[in-house]
Amino acid sequence: MIFAKQAKLATGWAVNVRLTIVNGRIESVEPDAKPLSGDTCVDSLLPSLANLHSHSFQRAMAGMTEYRMAGKDSFWTWRDLMYRFTASLTPEHVEAIAAFVFMEMQEAGYASVGEFHYLHHQPCGTPYDDLAELSARVAVAASCTGIGLTHLPVLYTYGGAGQVPLEAGQARFGNKVDRFNDLVARAKAVLAELPKDCRVGIAPHSLRATAPDDLRGVLKAHDSGPVHIHIAEQPKEVADIESWLGARPVDWLLSNVDVTPDWCLIHATHMTADEMVRMAKSGAVAGLCPITEANLGDGPFNGPAYLEAGGAFGVGSDSNVLISLTEELRTLEYSQRLRDVARNVMVVGEGSVGDALYTGAAKGGAQALGRGRGEISTGEWADLVAIDSGAPSLCALRQDQLLDGLVFASKDNVVTDVWSAGRHMVQSGCHTKHEEISAHYRSAMRSLMASL
Repeated sequence: MIFAKQAKLATGWAVNVRLTIVNGRIESVEPDAKPLSGDTCVDSLLPSLANLHSHSFQRAMAGMTEYRMAGKDSFWTWRDLMYRFTASLTPEHVEAIAAFVFMEMQEAGYASVGEFHYLHHQPCGTPYDDLAELSARVAVAASCTGIGLTHLPVLYTYGGAGQVPLEAGQARFGNKVDRFNDLVARAKAVLAELPKDCRVGIAPHSLRATAPDDLRGVLKAHDSGPVHIHIAEQPKEVADIESWLGARPVDWLLSNVDVTPDWCLIHATHMTADEMVRMAKSGAVAGLCPITEANLGDGPFNGPAYLEAGGAFGVGSDSNVLISLTEELRTLEYSQRLRDVARNVMVVGEGSVGDALYTGAAKGGAQALGRGRGEISTGEWADLVAIDSGAPSLCALRQDQLLDGLVFASKDNVVTDVWSAGRHMVQSGCHTKHEEISAHYRSAMRSLMASL
């Protein structure tokens, strides 16, 4: 039982709300209630956000790629550094890093994560004895932290557009279609040991890392559930795909594949107006990662046009250079303001920008991870976050201004509690296993740094 002084329900704000959770789902929502003995009492309750796009292992290299070398730095030079870093990662490192990252996400207010997982094999490219060894390590991290995991094994077959062979630094990622399907089946068996809200989808890495026949092959074997793909992140990627397939990435995908609301198109940064409208009409979610997109110099997403077309969106921490729910949302809005030289951009018509950003990302993120509607209502997973409206950054605000304050004036330290499908993993602002997970991470980092 949870009692909240106020809660953002699907129907709007309500006061004195009592929730009953059974088997991880919300069984009842009772406004104008009274707290009972044994209730967990919180201040302000919100549907939590799903972190829809994460490469957890990259958290360990945060801060290592910010030194400018001779020449012009770009996404592609960053990628080369990332490949060199992955060569030293052991399964033990992967597990410790993932657990630490998932814990950080929960303490920031996320209840679930889409782990876009492409680190599959040994550094030389030889599979482990268990083909899904590293997926199993991610599952252990999810079990330890209690986060809601949508695991997304990645098909990564080629080193670039036009079926270019894999580079040495990509050897750990590579699978042909048959082996990839075997890996997905094994990952499903592994995740069957996790709570019922955890699931497996698939992630063709990108059009440049696969090929049309391979893409059709994995989609044919995947009968339902989330499908995530990197798309149109960089201008060079757009040019390379257009040169090879005769169409820009988003245009080619929408014209050749049945893109449905199960799909999440990660980044989708460089789209034409027509592509944007077609993507919105498909029902797919735009997976936006504003902090990483800024860090890598990807460019800003065209949010206003996409929202006007009725497009769904969610946010993810991608490279995990900084894990912050509030910073992710405000970076999204501020990128639009800088581009358009305007204020209060990411809302259709009139209204609260913070509310539009938060509730839009909650709904889109839940859709992308197959976790329902991203709202507080009966039958939904109990993915919930409580914040302290009495915190200095929020205490002067009216109820209808609270999400504006959360997005634009607060840090994640206003988060007091987080439930992942009813699992109460963050209490009084701290994960219940914070010290244990942090100590394991520090030990793993000492081992990793000694090997670099």
